[in-house]
Amino acid sequence: MIPDFEFERGAAARGFRTIAGVDEVGRGPLAGPVTAAAVVFTEGQIPEGLNDSKKLTARARERLYEEIMSVAVVCVAHATVEEIEEHNILRASHLAMTRALAGLACAADYALIDGNMLPRDLSLPAQPVVKGDARCLSISAASIVAKTVRDNLMVDLAQQHPGYGWETNMGYGSKSHMAALQDLGVTPHHRRLFKPVHNILYQANLLTD
Repeated sequence: MIPDFEFERGAAARGFRTIAGVDEVGRGPLAGPVTAAAVVFTEGQIPEGLNDSKKLTARARERLYEEIMSVAVVCVAHATVEEIEEHNILRASHLAMTRALAGLACAADYALIDGNMLPRDLSLPAQPVVKGDARCLSISAASIVAKTVRDNLMVDLAQQHPGYGWETNMGYGSKSHMAALQDLGVTPHHRRLFKPVHNILYQANLLTD
């Protein structure tokens, strides 16, 4: 499956002029925010090689990120660990998506959203696209931008909280990350309601009671 521009062309044929692809990354990690990006392309100015960010090497993502940022209108937004815990990870993902759309320098009048659900607070017409990051070029670009930004953020956080391996596991529950949680404890960047983190907190409370 190779992404194409048909979803964007279809929206343009219905009269929409500024069509944004939107995707998020970071639903599954035990630490860090969830991050979303919105990308608006001009047809004829689209980098070659776009695809689902998970199918690309880190080097390819970095190269494409630079190319996307040079030709597209882009906004990246986050939902914090506190917002993930206040709502839930799905709702927080949708918050990040709506923020990314709202922050675009040119207001979108239509959105193509990765997944099978639309954020409930959207203020513009939109279409969910299942597996959109592998089917739709604007969503593919959004997935690349969001992952690149979030990965770099986790590398920065790893320098502030060494030992958890965030510079390589990006906050996901790798063996080294789980071992560090047991040995070093929970940081303010951990999602305390996610089961593995919650269980470690529960065990710590048992030991101190």
